Amino acid sequence: MPSMSLFLSQLFNGLATGLLLALISTGLTIIYGTLGVINFAHGALFVVGGYAGYTVYGLTGSFVLAVAGGAAVALACGLVMERGLMRKYYSRPPEDQILVTFGISIILVEIVRGLYGGVSLSVTPPDWGTGIARIGSLIYPLYRLETLGIAAVTLLLLYFVLYRTSLGLIVRAGIEDAQMVNALGINVKRTFLLVFGIGAMAAGFAGVINSPIVALTPDMGFRYLVESFVVVVIGGVGSFPGAVVGGIIAGEILSLTAMINPQYSDVMLFVAMALVLIFRPQGLMGQEGRE
Repeated sequence: MPSMSLFLSQLFNGLATGLLLALISTGLTIIYGTLGVINFAHGALFVVGGYAGYTVYGLTGSFVLAVAGGAAVALACGLVMERGLMRKYYSRPPEDQILVTFGISIILVEIVRGLYGGVSLSVTPPDWGTGIARIGSLIYPLYRLETLGIAAVTLLLLYFVLYRTSLGLIVRAGIEDAQMVNALGINVKRTFLLVFGIGAMAAGFAGVINSPIVALTPDMGFRYLVESFVVVVIGGVGSFPGAVVGGIIAGEILSLTAMINPQYSDVMLFVAMALVLIFRPQGLMGQEGRE
């Protein structure tokens, strides 16, 4: 029987993992919800951000600059992808989008492998993240606790931009009727380019803040991509709040199951997804009948 301190520790681990998955999934669901693109390169953008942050951290010794650098490189990759290729696939069948983004993910991962090799790289937490935090009787790694707060603030910021600013209003109006928005003199293509970039940046940002917790490897993006898709299905495709709720549920399932038997963590996650699909096919916070 697990002790109370172990249970609380796993509960915090699950929340931290969940918010990280929510951050990755939010980028995924923003791109799908606004542009209708199933971006299989999202996990690779997570990897690119993590490795770019690793490089900046090594050059400058500043983790803040590393986060900014990793997010900026992922943003640049997203903008190049959208402008150079994806724009031509918006009106193509979903399977074409899947194939092209999957191909991009392979190219990005192999570029990372060629530059850094296939070995795992560890990133030390910044000075302000070393040590432990005491929460009552619970002793918890300080950086994990700070990661929880960083992810939560970033999600709130993304929500504010998309749902409380004129940019978010234009994006959501463009989804409903792009021609009407264009007729009002607003460049929808430029807005969609920015949305794709924001989604990519969220993945890269998550890759950097996760790097002191889990060692960097070129292939790690695939696991996070799969888990992020599960989160999106649980929460509801295209739903920002759904990505957050789904991420927290997924994180707690993975963490609490690992406390009992780590081998069944992924199994329980997919069982949860199957139950959601059976009883609420649109996801916990998705819209019924959404195309």
